[in-house]
Order: sequence, then structure tokens, then C-alpha cells
Amino acid sequence: MTPDTDRPDTGVTGGAEVTEGREDYETRDVTGHHEATGALADPNSLDGRGPRDSPGALDIVEYTDPLCPWAWGSEPVFRRLRAALTDDDRVHWRRVYCILFDHDDDPAPDPAAETAWYARYVEEISAHTHAPRALRLSRVAASSWPASLVAKAAEAQGTEVADRVLRRLRESVFVLGEPADTPESALAAVSGVPGLDAERLAADAASAEVLAQVRADHAEARRPVAEVLSVRGGDSPHPGAAKEASDGQRRYALPTLLVRTAAGHRVVPGWRPYEEYVAAVTELSRGLFPAPTAPHPASPLRPALAPTPLPPATALAHYRTLTDPERIHLTDAAPWPPPGTVRVDTANGPLWLHPDEAAVHPATAPSRTTAPR
Repeated sequence: MTPDTDRPDTGVTGGAEVTEGREDYETRDVTGHHEATGALADPNSLDGRGPRDSPGALDIVEYTDPLCPWAWGSEPVFRRLRAALTDDDRVHWRRVYCILFDHDDDPAPDPAAETAWYARYVEEISAHTHAPRALRLSRVAASSWPASLVAKAAEAQGTEVADRVLRRLRESVFVLGEPADTPESALAAVSGVPGLDAERLAADAASAEVLAQVRADHAEARRPVAEVLSVRGGDSPHPGAAKEASDGQRRYALPTLLVRTAAGHRVVPGWRPYEEYVAAVTELSRGLFPAPTAPHPASPLRPALAPTPLPPATALAHYRTLTDPERIHLTDAAPWPPPGTVRVDTANGPLWLHPDEAAVHPATAPSRTTAPR
């Protein structure tokens, strides 16, 4: 897999791009596949997936990839935003898997050099996001298709299972250093996820129906709204202007959130602070966020933005794994870590595991370090 030639090899200016080719996931004949036309999207009519008709309905479309380092670094604010909106039945959150690492007919001439270059690139990104990164990256991912198919298939088993499956797929590369880039490794990465029917997941991920869904995602991602074609960066190291794919089409930078109601839309591309996502939501849906009652540790200079911070033990039991940026966004000021927490060290801070998660998580299979009580 060869990096795009239009991306500079120094500085952090965007999501990790790779040359996009066409292999069997692209060429297999699947009924219902929507070919990308290259046209700009009507944000309220994307493949028939526009805002629902109920009054006040709010759709949030997350353009992402399981193996994207900027998407991994955005997990703290996305988890916080989802928690703020989780109890409101007017909100529908949908993920679109954009296929960051597409199939390439031409392998890298020097895989070791490519891996070393990409590891430095992830290191630069993690310096901005403070997200964990693997102590050693075994290789650059060959393809995002297997992980995206598994993540999409997991949605049939409910939101909680789907969230945990996607999280494990992200951790495969950014904690373990072993990208889930084959069907076998993607399924192995999610082994032991609570509530997951592993046999059903394997069957669904290999099905024509799920393949068609991910191919539709791939096409939708390449019909960006006009606002992301030119984006002012401000203070963001990754402002999120649409990327040019190898076939000449534009696709959303990762991650991008598109917030939509029947009355209009707002788009928040790239790596952004939590307050920018809140502003996009509140501009379209006044009163959606409850009035704050106390300052939030992650926003000490301004009134709190929902959700209410959780006690550390409660947050860890709910999310199963937390990074340091996530515990700042999601927990209150109580002492950390909770009793029994398992710590996994990475090259950029720890990943904290609930003891039940540590019992089944791939990161703790070879060795385990228990956090002090």
C-alpha cells in the first residue's frame, strides 16, 4: 500500500491517506450497490438516508474508518457527545465507513520503510490528540474493508455491541499494533465482546447484504457536501477539507460529522474540540442539551455541557476501556483508577480496562498489569 503522493511527508495535515485501488470488494456484483457519481451531496438526501420526518428529529452522520488515527483521537469527544444525546429519542447517529485503506494492486516496494514512515505519522497525530499509540506497529494496514464489514455487521446486534466491536477494531492497530485488516484478524480482534453472537457476526460480515451496505458507505463518502471542499483550519492541525481520492473523486476527511434536521444541516470536519460539535447540534435543535448543573472537568472555564460526569467505576464499567483523554471528558474528579482496573501501557499513555474486559481483551492475553488499589 503506497501513501498518496499529494500528501506531504512532514507535518500533520490530514487523515492517513493511501492510494485507492479496486479489488474484489469493489468489483463483486452485489445487487443494490450505488455507484459513486462524483456529484456533491444534497445533505438532506443521501442514498435515501435523510432526516426522519418526526418533528425535531436530528440525524448525526459520522464519516469514519476503524483504522483511522484521527478518528481514534476523536473518540473522547464523540463518546462524550453520544452520551449527551443518548437519552433523546429524537437523535439518530449513523456511521458511514469510508474505507481509508482501499485495495491496491501495487504493493509497497519496501514494506518495512513504509511501516516506519507510517508509525512516525501516527506519532505526530497522537502528539495532538493525546491518544494511545502502539509500542510497535507491525505493518501498515493492507485494507479497511474487513474491519469495516465487521463493524457494519455488528450493527445488527444493537448499538452497544456495535460500539464495542468498533472500539476493539480501533484498538487492534492503536493499542496492539496489529491492524485488523483481514477477515480473520478482524473477527479475532472482537472476540469476547459482551453480548456478541460471534457466529452470527462472522456470517453477516461475509454476506452480500453487508457488503452492499459498506459499498454504499464507500460511495456516500465520495459525495461530500460543498462546505468541506474548502475548510479554514483555525487552530486545528487537521481542519478536515475533503480529500482527493486516486480516482479523482473527493471524499470526506476522517472523521467528519454531518448534523442534519429537516430544516438544514451543519458539518464539522476533521479534528475539533467538543464545543464545536455542540454548537452544530444546538444551532439546529435548540434546547436539546439540558441546562448544566455543575462545571465539567474538561470545560473548567465555561458552564458544563451535558452529559453529567460519571464516577470513575461507573464510566469504566459502561465503556469497558478508557484512555486518559476519555476519562477527563467522561468522569468526575473522584480518584483514579477504580479498584481492580487493569492498565495497559502504550507509547503515548495508558489504556485502562475494566477487569471483566481485561479477562477477554487481546491486549491482556500475553501479560497483565493491575493498577494499584
